[in-house]
Amino acid sequence: MMLKTMKPLLFLVILLCTTSWLTPARAEPMPSPPQIAAKAWILMSYHSGQIIASENEHEQLAPASLAKVMTSYVVGQELKAGHIAADDKVIVSENAWGKKFPGSSKMFLNVGDEVTVADLNHGVIIASGNDATVALAEHVAGHQSAFVEMMNIHAQRIGMKNSYFANPHGLDSEGQVTTAYDIALLTRSLIHELPDIYPLFKEKSFKFRDIKQGNRNALLWDTTLNVDGVKTGYTQDAGYSLISSAQQNDQRLIAVVMGTESAGARRTESKKLLTWGFRFFQDITPQFSDKELSPLKVWYGSPSTIKLEVADSGIITVPRRQRKELEYRISYNHELEAPVSKGQLVGKVEWYLNDKLLTEQPILAAENAEEAPWYKKILDMVWRPIGQWFASRNWGIGDE
Repeated sequence: MMLKTMKPLLFLVILLCTTSWLTPARAEPMPSPPQIAAKAWILMSYHSGQIIASENEHEQLAPASLAKVMTSYVVGQELKAGHIAADDKVIVSENAWGKKFPGSSKMFLNVGDEVTVADLNHGVIIASGNDATVALAEHVAGHQSAFVEMMNIHAQRIGMKNSYFANPHGLDSEGQVTTAYDIALLTRSLIHELPDIYPLFKEKSFKFRDIKQGNRNALLWDTTLNVDGVKTGYTQDAGYSLISSAQQNDQRLIAVVMGTESAGARRTESKKLLTWGFRFFQDITPQFSDKELSPLKVWYGSPSTIKLEVADSGIITVPRRQRKELEYRISYNHELEAPVSKGQLVGKVEWYLNDKLLTEQPILAAENAEEAPWYKKILDMVWRPIGQWFASRNWGIGDE
């Protein structure tokens, strides 16, 4: 009798266990970003360029010494192009005299000093010298106004749509603005394009003559993070700001906080962002089949098909705990006509997480396609309208 009573109970236990086993595991929840006490902030993946988290990232604010990153970028590009040299001797003008900048950071230059471009670069990047920025600007462009034009030209090329520079050092000036997003873009470009300049940003001190000055980026001394840059800033209008970048294994993150209340706050808020980003996000390189990224037809082209590649080496930044939930959709421009240039946008990959768009990756032409001679275009001239006619009627093989 007891056995008969136990059989239904045993069956129920087995059923519950089986049902539990068959129920799909729930995706782990994604912790929200930390609360950041700043007017604006952003956390960006260096390799993918994705915004991981942000707030007021397009709000225009005074840049303070974050503007010096653009000065260093312009100088670095001029060095890279060979227009100036690191051992060039720069004669300090009265405009670059240290006494012209009372109460602000400087390299303590005197009128008539002969200083190398290399030393001035250290003075700008490590000591945040306002006098050094003017000396470099005058050496590169002849006068500050011309150098500022170069800053703004580069800003537009990089995609800094909401930024305008009025001087090379970042002291408050009417109309001079930038955004957390634009500064992250600039930092990403500097790290990528100027590998010889970027290592200067992690140096902790610089001595010029008998004056030794320390780097104001306190995160360089933080042993829990591998921070190797980038720049602090402070003016009365801007508040305390910091660009920081750190690398763990093969992943690099860029954090920008603007308008915090103190030097300690900009360090603390930046560390919160970097720690959260490394803990919960990772860079991956998805692999696509040859069929998914098969050569694309180029009408009237030679060659008639081109190979494709995904921008930024195909890297995307995803939540570590929800990687298995990712889905993607690939679309192409099927009406592509010659000529096509290598690097030209020809399609995109859309990545979705739980049906929400996470990011888009451009698909680019991996090679050029010139216009074919007229006698090779004839087949395309015949078949293209036929294909378009069938497509317009949604006819296809297997349709009923």
